[in-house]
Amino acid sequence: MSWTRVVVLSLLTTLLFLTFSSVVDSAAVRDDAKAGHSKGPARQVFVPESEASNFFKRRSRRSPRSYAELQAEQRVRIAANEHWREYNEEQRNERENYAEEARDETNERSRETHEQIREYHYDGLYPRYHWFH
Repeated sequence: MSWTRVVVLSLLTTLLFLTFSSVVDSAAVRDDAKAGHSKGPARQVFVPESEASNFFKRRSRRSPRSYAELQAEQRVRIAANEHWREYNEEQRNERENYAEEARDETNERSRETHEQIREYHYDGLYPRYHWFH
């Protein structure tokens, strides 16, 4: 049980430190006139409360999408389809190349085997070209 007390005390100490720290004050969003004149990255990240609420009111879930949004989604879809097509084409080419090499190797082996059999069974009575037509 003693380790739980240590953990709770360390968490409370951290919370107390962060509450009174000056670092946390810079992340607070002010909704007064000074917020518009603030400098640095806080101005780029945080917006006043009125603008934040307008952001969600501007585009509700059922509102129609803008033309730019539709175009962006279409571009993403087309890029994904192109990537999928290229991948499948590459896989198909690899399979075809493998099949062709296997077929060529099999044909070469069977041709050599047939040639050896014909030479072994050749009795000299027939012209040689008879066997290789």
